[in-house]
Amino acid sequence: MSAENDVLVLGGAGVDTVVHVPELPLPFADSYLIRPGITTRAGQTGDFLALGLHALGLRVHHLDLLGDDPEGTLVRALHAEHGIPLTAIPQPAGTKRAVNLVDPLGRRLSLYDDTRAAPEDRLPEPVVRELARASRHTHVSISHPCAFALPLLREVGVTLSTDLHDWDGVNPYHEPFAHAADVVFVSAARLTDPEAVLRRVAERGRASVLVATAGADGAHLLADGELHHIPTVTPPAPVVDSNGAGDAFAAAFLFAWLAGEPALRAAHFGAVAGAHACTVPATTHAPITREQLLERAGDDRTGTTARGHEKEE
Repeated sequence: MSAENDVLVLGGAGVDTVVHVPELPLPFADSYLIRPGITTRAGQTGDFLALGLHALGLRVHHLDLLGDDPEGTLVRALHAEHGIPLTAIPQPAGTKRAVNLVDPLGRRLSLYDDTRAAPEDRLPEPVVRELARASRHTHVSISHPCAFALPLLREVGVTLSTDLHDWDGVNPYHEPFAHAADVVFVSAARLTDPEAVLRRVAERGRASVLVATAGADGAHLLADGELHHIPTVTPPAPVVDSNGAGDAFAAAFLFAWLAGEPALRAAHFGAVAGAHACTVPATTHAPITREQLLERAGDDRTGTTARGHEKEE
């Protein structure tokens, strides 16, 4: 029997307030006049991944804790607008939120509100089990409640992926996610030796595919013990914002990987999607479509979905 969903996305729902600043780091001053201004919109890592996968034609379900607040309303509305199923567990502390400072080069500094979480936060085990069993794959955000779901997900037997974001390779908080996943994504921004970190995770965990994205330097792919360099792809338009590029990379990689593509091919798909994301302002939601991805990746299989079947008209 086929699964109801292609990907279950755990965690990473929230709201960002995007503030455009003249430069980063921002020099101290009493005040600044900024354009194009300040925008608050739904969309954090789990939301962006769900949107990216959905735009590529995958069946996605998103599960996270949300508050009964204006931010939670924005997140619910975003999913409803795009037709992405969302299971929202009540969060008394409120919906996660952050402020993103974005400079003219598209670089980002994120300030996360750490008050909208509590040590006792959990995703209900029966809900996690039911949704995981109904899915081909689960992507796990590195938020606190998701860590407690990892043993259950491994028990269910679904394949897992995770994004460690700007991990330094040392912080023990990230290790349960890194060691439980079959596919690991991480930013190389704080890694002095990306290859060493990838190989250490592979040795201690179960991942056979690991990717360290490196922005303008491309990405490092460790697959079946062999390290590859993934070159960057020329963006189709001027770069305006790097926000969401890592999530776009992961979505396109998983799209190809779930279709049975080799890791090198999947990483190229990721590079194409990441380049596209850098051309999209942080205040909008415009992930790369399946047709755009296949065309720009040099793939003429436009009748194929990530499930390996012919597209239904």
